[in-house]
Amino acid sequence: MFEFSEFEGKSKLEIFTINPKHKQSFLYHTTFGRDKIEALEAMLEYVKKANQQYNSYTLQWSLKGGDKLHTSYFRAKNIMEALDKFHHGRDINSVTVFSVVLNPIA
Repeated sequence: MFEFSEFEGKSKLEIFTINPKHKQSFLYHTTFGRDKIEALEAMLEYVKKANQQYNSYTLQWSLKGGDKLHTSYFRAKNIMEALDKFHHGRDINSVTVFSVVLNPIA
């Protein structure tokens, strides 16, 4: 899923992933450009390089009041960016994060 918006006079593109098991969406990445085309081109560059340039993190979490443990994976520069992607667009108090692990290099 993707969303274009305007931010400080630039086109902003956000791409989200949706997990079919628990129906939750998470931010994959955000790019900016002078227009939508430039934002799309920046996103394409990110997608091509993400697996090589960014760390892989595993988060284990549950919805508040829920009884299921979920596992989600993120590519990010650091642990804080992984958590930001996880929490993007949701109330921070609506989920409990049990662990965040930097995955070993494959």
